[in-house]
Amino acid sequence: MRQVIQSTRTGRLAVREVPEPKVRAGHLLVRTRASLISAGTERMLVAFAKKSLAGKAAERPDLVRKVIAKARRDGVVAAWRAAIARLDEPLPLGYSAAGEVVAVGEGLEGRFAAGGSVAVGGAGVANHAEFNAVPANLAVLIPEGVADEHAAFATVGAIALHAVRNANIALGDVVAVIGVGLIGQLAAQLARLSGARVVALDPDRARLDLAARLGAEAALDACEVDLDERIAALTQGLGCDSVLIAAATESEEPFRTAARIARDRARVVLVGLTGTAFPYAEFMKKELSIVASRAYGPGRYDSDFETRGVKYPEGWVRWTETANMAEVLRRMAPKGELDVASLITHRFPLAEAARAYDLVAGGGEANLGVVLTYPEASAIPRPAFPEPRAKPQPGTCVVGMIGAGAFARAVLLPELKQIPGVVLDTIVARRGAVAEQGRETFGFRAAAADEAAVLDNPAINAVVVATRHDSHARFAALALNAGKAVLVEKPLALSFDQLNEVIAARAAAASGAFLQVGFNRRFAPLARELKEELAKRPGQKLVTLRVNAGSLEPGAWAAGADEGGGRIVGEACHFVDLARFLVGERIVGVFAEAAPPKRPGQLSEDAVISLRFAGGSLATIAYAATGDAQAGKERIEAFAGGATLVLDDFRALAITDRGRTESRRDGAAGKGVAEELAAFVAAVRAGGPAPVDEQETIETSAAILAAMESLRTGQRVSL
Repeated sequence: MRQVIQSTRTGRLAVREVPEPKVRAGHLLVRTRASLISAGTERMLVAFAKKSLAGKAAERPDLVRKVIAKARRDGVVAAWRAAIARLDEPLPLGYSAAGEVVAVGEGLEGRFAAGGSVAVGGAGVANHAEFNAVPANLAVLIPEGVADEHAAFATVGAIALHAVRNANIALGDVVAVIGVGLIGQLAAQLARLSGARVVALDPDRARLDLAARLGAEAALDACEVDLDERIAALTQGLGCDSVLIAAATESEEPFRTAARIARDRARVVLVGLTGTAFPYAEFMKKELSIVASRAYGPGRYDSDFETRGVKYPEGWVRWTETANMAEVLRRMAPKGELDVASLITHRFPLAEAARAYDLVAGGGEANLGVVLTYPEASAIPRPAFPEPRAKPQPGTCVVGMIGAGAFARAVLLPELKQIPGVVLDTIVARRGAVAEQGRETFGFRAAAADEAAVLDNPAINAVVVATRHDSHARFAALALNAGKAVLVEKPLALSFDQLNEVIAARAAAASGAFLQVGFNRRFAPLARELKEELAKRPGQKLVTLRVNAGSLEPGAWAAGADEGGGRIVGEACHFVDLARFLVGERIVGVFAEAAPPKRPGQLSEDAVISLRFAGGSLATIAYAATGDAQAGKERIEAFAGGATLVLDDFRALAITDRGRTESRRDGAAGKGVAEELAAFVAAVRAGGPAPVDEQETIETSAAILAAMESLRTGQRVSL
């Protein structure tokens, strides 16, 4: 299919051929008929992408600080790879569209039907693309009589409607709208429909005339010297009850204007990106309230609501973003109270999207609503899988990659690409544009958005799974069932049921298929040296592993129970495996305690896990998210046979025995990823077995799940 894509690194914008999306549970597959370019938001995105690296750094110093912190913690090479992976990620444009449902995902049967018309929204969801996979809460049915190009305004209209709701308008209120571009025109109409007397303010005479034609009681030049007097005449000297700032400018002038024309204790709603310096004295004297409106409404930026379809209780949250979109469409029909047809100034076919963006970016011609149109697609998209080929020859490693997120692009693929004899066949990502970018960057033969392109391909004998955690077990089991060797990123499973699914698949797997989990730290050179030194010393061992992990950002998927399993399962599993590797004994008991989570509804990020081994050895893992991330991240202290061994961040190993200390260093600070991948490739080429004993891999995965059971019960769990 064709999609409008911009390179975040170079700023180049083009209509690209990318794999079609796959419909998933809780989602719709929608054939786009019309999409709207949001001049303000998308112009800002396009302008940022076109900046040089220095310009991007100047605009986003927060990201620069993250890169510097990662360089200090993980080394310059790792930080550079992560930054380039972020910049190389293709930027999908568009967030307000309309089209036809061509397939309904599991769980939505009856709520939507194939052939129905829907308006869809969401950045990265309702793209300027021929087909989009859209979660249910970002799709609403289009009423009879509403044209597709009008319905494409639903999401942008929801932005304006939520701002109007934030203004708390009462019948007869005087509401000023500063800036009557696309959002401002919609807000002015919706404020009027809410019972307000609307004053439109803008320096552009043509836009003021349009606002007046669409119902504004007054349309005034915001720069007029007698503006205060004219507002006073309209409001009997009181001033405006509410002010909506929908201006796209870096100037703080809209705030100054708002302070002049607002009545005492009025509300100022910020819906456009404008300068945020405001005259404190004027705002304080009138006791003005400032509200920053959150785009489409409640539910926006909440992945539980938008992606997982969680329902908000209507008694407490009546107007969600979904309800706002539906109300915007209802106001378009049947009486046409909300006029969006008058806002459309240009139409471009999808193939000419670059020309449309040149216009929006300041092509010299006045524009407001710019709509992309789509030629009639012939049929429901079918996965365009590569032509089936014969099974690979013995001694070869033909890789299919499922998942192309930041970790895959920044860490796994750069290393995998360098291993001699590896054939990179097919890369799969939910977003077809990301898969296509991965194909081009790393040299895969094909790209797809459906994992069947890898799992059903007989030419592929090795699968690397780097998706989000909740799908690891399923893809690992499917790969094993298909007779392929699989390297699945940690964790292997989020529950014992998932783990048993993998065990069953491994038991039934054909010859040559094996399982490896991405526990890379056991492959790190200094970790191997530490194990060898411990093995020289007889008797029981005591190991402590201190992890200064740093806190995740609010809303990070890895912290959630559903997708990520939380940090204890999702990340502390690394150190359970490392302890098992270092001690070299079977884990027989697990006990865990966790500190209360820092945020409501989130799993704890701070825990202590105690492991008991079959030979009597002990290990303790202190996993902390409350420390300073600039300090050392991982420190292992081991005690055995009268010796003390300390491994710091896999850079330095100190062995103190009989009063003497020997120091060893690894300047590369390698955590074993390159060695892990090389071992996997070698095992595939040899036809097995797995580089790590598979029973040990299962045992480690069971141990971290046992730690969660211990947290639930407060008891030690025996294995």
